Amino acid sequence: MAAPLRPPPDPQFVLRGAQSAVHALHFCEGPQGPGHPLLLSGSLRGLVHIWSLRTRRTVAMLDGHGGQCVTWLQTLPPGNQLLSQGRDLQLCLWDVAEGRNVLLDTVPLESVGFCRSSVLAEGRPRWLLAVPGKDHDEVRVLEMPSKTPVCTLRTEAGARLGMPMSLRLWQANDRPLLLAGYEDGSVALWSVPERRAVSRAVCHPEPVLGLDFDPRGARGVSGSAGKALAVWSLDEQQTLKVCSTHELTNPGVADVVLRPDRKILATAGWDHRVRVFRWSTMKPLAVLDFHRASVHCVAFAANGLLAAGSGDERISVWDLYPNT
Repeated sequence: MAAPLRPPPDPQFVLRGAQSAVHALHFCEGPQGPGHPLLLSGSLRGLVHIWSLRTRRTVAMLDGHGGQCVTWLQTLPPGNQLLSQGRDLQLCLWDVAEGRNVLLDTVPLESVGFCRSSVLAEGRPRWLLAVPGKDHDEVRVLEMPSKTPVCTLRTEAGARLGMPMSLRLWQANDRPLLLAGYEDGSVALWSVPERRAVSRAVCHPEPVLGLDFDPRGARGVSGSAGKALAVWSLDEQQTLKVCSTHELTNPGVADVVLRPDRKILATAGWDHRVRVFRWSTMKPLAVLDFHRASVHCVAFAANGLLAAGSGDERISVWDLYPNT
């Protein structure tokens, strides 16, 4: 019989003042350098808050989505520019360097769903952006900042995978690849240069709501509207294969995120809980039962801090398992 989980500690602190449900979180390096991150949050009312974790207060607020829910946030290396995606069918590019909060550009989107976009940047002046496409099964890839279309990835006729629900761009041997989770519960690997699906695996009986990938270990994890996490791998032929599934107490995983050191995994649950696992073994480590509404998003900082955003309008920040 498995040993019971130890009671988790309380959050290190809680951020209040998002003014509505929190649907997106992202850590970035603050002006004080490594070890002093800022936390960005996106809300149901379309606002992006930039939080100082030292003062635990908002240092700036961005309003570029017309009151529509912000679903995704991402900074570009070295952290001077921010992307925010909203349900207003706009992706905004902001200059947030040295206290500036200037809207530089927008990218029109053609899908009103909750599929989060993905970027492949790595500090280059030109970078790739993957966004959900106009037709229900499409993903568009653009070269930025010129917005030049690279390709549109469409599933084969008769596949009936449904809408893309989660995207993750990455790179192998200078070749951009895309992992996409779909409405039918499958995960597909796309070759962007070849504009084709390399492999696909059915990972869930319900829509894939979140996924993350560990390129070093060639392993990924996904969560869905169902009651299980799926762990899958890529072999040398880049064939996707489901390795294991891990049953949860309640259905609904809104977000799945690996810590930057690839040692810890966290999930955001519809049941108001954050679950933490050891990535190498998928051993459960903690169930964080703090929020009073669905947890929509989780994020890790480079220093190991974990943040969770919820429908209760609060952001909990945890320091559970220090980086080693």
